[in-house]
Amino acid sequence: MLDVVIRARRVVTATGEVDRAIGVAGGRIVAIEPFDADLSAPEEVRIPDDSVLMPGVVDTHVHVNEPGRTEWEGFATATRAAIAGGVTTIVDMPLNSIPPTTDVAALEIKRKVAAGQVHCDVGFWGGVVPGNLSDLRGLHDSGVFGFKCFLLHSGVDEFPPVNPAQLEEALEALQSFDALLVVHAEDSQAIDRAPTAHGERYADFLASRPRGAENVAIAQVIEVARWTGARVHILHLSSSDALPMLVSARRDGVKITAETCPHYLSFTAEAVPDGATQYKCCPPIREASNRELLWEGLRAGVIDCIVSDHSPCIPELKRFDIGDFGVAWGGIASVEVGLSAIWSEARTRGFALADVARWMSQRPAEIAGLRRKGRIALGFDADFAVFEPDAGRVVDPARLHHRHPVTPYAFRPLAGIVRETWLRGRRVTGDEPTGQLMIRGNA
Repeated sequence: MLDVVIRARRVVTATGEVDRAIGVAGGRIVAIEPFDADLSAPEEVRIPDDSVLMPGVVDTHVHVNEPGRTEWEGFATATRAAIAGGVTTIVDMPLNSIPPTTDVAALEIKRKVAAGQVHCDVGFWGGVVPGNLSDLRGLHDSGVFGFKCFLLHSGVDEFPPVNPAQLEEALEALQSFDALLVVHAEDSQAIDRAPTAHGERYADFLASRPRGAENVAIAQVIEVARWTGARVHILHLSSSDALPMLVSARRDGVKITAETCPHYLSFTAEAVPDGATQYKCCPPIREASNRELLWEGLRAGVIDCIVSDHSPCIPELKRFDIGDFGVAWGGIASVEVGLSAIWSEARTRGFALADVARWMSQRPAEIAGLRRKGRIALGFDADFAVFEPDAGRVVDPARLHHRHPVTPYAFRPLAGIVRETWLRGRRVTGDEPTGQLMIRGNA
């Protein structure tokens, strides 16, 4: 018995767009048939011809900040924003919550806080910090999807960076149980020797986070991954200089993947206004020529996926009163607008919605080990975004669902509107929290 049948003239699958009837039972996709197939269910849905049935977006880089900094965001608001943007699954980063998710006790605190208030499905990353090597296996066995570390100051004192020796020790440990390490790859010495971030000019902030800091750090991660045989993933790649290194490492058999983010693919350093600290993030938005090379990295498959790095804060920390990039918090709120932002840019470069689904749904799920997420395929969770690609809107920050109306996408025209979001075979609107907390191996 089917619970629901969804018919759409445009269904995004791994092979492109097709017209199909999708049968759902028990929250899973159990039938994929021609559009007019004789399928029946208590609920039958016909997707309008101007809309596309896509796999729900899988965003594996979200800072929810709860507990400890719930005034910055929180599970209820972050996941409600996710649903509004067609995101059906997020994986929460181990910081900037207090306590950070660096041991099993902290993970259980976070799960207890999240329970009953999530609107999409939620998983968790663990953290690697100095001194918690003995906690890693416990976190892995408790179901985190992998581990995150920083190679320089994280921005919060309770999540300190690892040095090269500690990085190698962590990767040796993680390799022993085949766990993934995701890395904020900027070199601390290179940043220390760069000009100090200060003032209202974005160019001065950009100079304080040079490409070389990313390049050196990524080279270090590659070599340690080569030595240890561990799996590594480069977070929020912004330096296109690193693309040849990734190609070379993979050719040599290094187990490395990489992501980038909508802001690196949408904005350019040349266009950031003075004092506009809503654009500040680390690593930074770079030049237009760099942006185009990132797009080419996606085209070539060197960059695997696109995730938001949703990292909001209270408006006061953005220091709009003085517009100083040196003291403002670095982080961009974008989980709700990422799909439209990427489609707006991708369509002008000849990409299709199947490409967007691969970058934003399939590959993030595969890298994180979400075995039933990210594709419209038999046996997968019935997580969908109903997306009208030819519609448009201007982003009204007051109507976004994350906690604070601060985003560089404010008043930006975007192509594509999420008309509906489905989670495990049910429409979700953000009125009732029906998301589940996920454990690695069971999602």
